[in-house]
Amino acid sequence: MNIGEVSKRSGLPAKTIRYYEDIGFVTPARGENGYRSFSETDLHKLAFLGRARGLGFSIEDCRTLLALYEDQGRASADVKRVAERNLMEIDAKIADLQAMRATLSHLVESCAGDARPDCPILEDLGRS
Repeated sequence: MNIGEVSKRSGLPAKTIRYYEDIGFVTPARGENGYRSFSETDLHKLAFLGRARGLGFSIEDCRTLLALYEDQGRASADVKRVAERNLMEIDAKIADLQAMRATLSHLVESCAGDARPDCPILEDLGRS
């Protein structure tokens, strides 16, 4: 299958597929014309990677998860450890976003939003 078809079937942009090839996640065959020819296995790996990235796993975590997926002797504890670390990172990002929201919400409420030039939002942003 060519890159267009594998893109459509995996839901990943061709640019991402080429990147995943560059970093060694997939190694499609090359025809005499130089075009990539992806196998069903390549497609499955790309879909796996797309789902993992969609859940916030880093590239290195994806590399680890893919290796674990392909290792029939893997321990599920190893997979869980990677997922738990990712979950903690997501929780930290959520906490950061909630703090940002609370600060910005307070600043928006403090601003009169009228024709006067004084603005608590700009004052806060200008602080050193």
